[in-house]
Amino acid sequence: MRVLVADKFEESGLNGLNALGLEVAYKPSLKDDSLNQAIHDDQPNVLVVRSTQVTAPMIAESSLGLIVRAGAGTNTIDTAAASDRGILVTNCPGKNSFAVAELAFGLILACDRHIPDNVQELREGRWDKKRFSVARGLYGRTLGLIGLGRIGQEMINRAKAFGMNVVAYARWLTPDVAAALGIGRADDPVLLAQMSDVASVHVALTKETRDLLDDKFFESLRPGSIFINTSRAEIVKQSALVTAVRAGRITVGLDVFEDEPTGAQGEYSGDLKNLPNVYCTHHIGASTDQAQEAVASEVVRIVRDYFQGGTAPNVVNIKRAEVATHVLVVRHIDRVGVLAGVLGRLKDEGVNVQEMENIILGGAKAAIAQISVDKAPSPEALHRIKMDDAVFDASVFPIRRDSAHPS
Repeated sequence: MRVLVADKFEESGLNGLNALGLEVAYKPSLKDDSLNQAIHDDQPNVLVVRSTQVTAPMIAESSLGLIVRAGAGTNTIDTAAASDRGILVTNCPGKNSFAVAELAFGLILACDRHIPDNVQELREGRWDKKRFSVARGLYGRTLGLIGLGRIGQEMINRAKAFGMNVVAYARWLTPDVAAALGIGRADDPVLLAQMSDVASVHVALTKETRDLLDDKFFESLRPGSIFINTSRAEIVKQSALVTAVRAGRITVGLDVFEDEPTGAQGEYSGDLKNLPNVYCTHHIGASTDQAQEAVASEVVRIVRDYFQGGTAPNVVNIKRAEVATHVLVVRHIDRVGVLAGVLGRLKDEGVNVQEMENIILGGAKAAIAQISVDKAPSPEALHRIKMDDAVFDASVFPIRRDSAHPS
């Protein structure tokens, strides 16, 4: 199996991949046309990237079976094109949560105390204690979290250490869970804005979260409040953010931007770079030694599982709930041909299998097959499955749709 690592990657991770006995090519400078050529010339089975774009033309006619994002977000990978080619796309969620939370809190402090302006003024030989003595302070203030995944939960710990109150918006957050975490909850981002002195974004970019924070959100922020985004720029309606900044209503700390350079170095000319009360870092949220070592270890685990069993953890392009409507559970004797018979019955019914797992019980005499399908087989088909002398029983259960979204 051949692995192409097409981004900067920790030496410990490269050593771990090599220790698996794989053919590993480390080419961190590849991108665009050069990456496309390498994928099609070298025919790797696994591609590992960080921020490098992986496009549909790169994926087409390739030998890839697995694309690993050495980080959390997968918006730089054309997952739809990968799905169409039967390619698994995985990521390393939570491995950079400490690092991103640390940077987010650093930006909060920078905004409250205007630390970058202090530094710049002193470097230019100017002393202005009168101007820079003005700060609201964080103790007793309210931190509002948009999203409550692993990074958001790390923010809770840091906020409480500073004596802040915390309120959060996440679609899955119930009153009981909020009470257990010792935080308040808001039913939507606008209500959260009204309750917060500091608002910090920690949701993944999806079609539901794109432009989630719009004009109404920024109009609802308290005057003098702080807004932090270390997540994805596209979650924020940029025109609404710029309007709020130019009105002098908020101070902003950003690690992500629209149209930011894709490489490690480049030019940035966005509207935000010269606005007052906007403090920016260069999309470095996950860039600590600790975080990158943890990510490298997770990449090795993902590739090892794929190499040894053909499957991988953290797959992001398996859409069980979007297609499958029912689960067929078949208890059967563990012998050749039983599942083939079951699948034949489903084929005759025009029932499409979305996912299947066959669990072998102790003693290897019996097994339980769990088959996700796009519609329920008819009672007649279910009866024919049960009539097989190797089948103990078969049942169909509807898949319960859960509208919660653990952002």
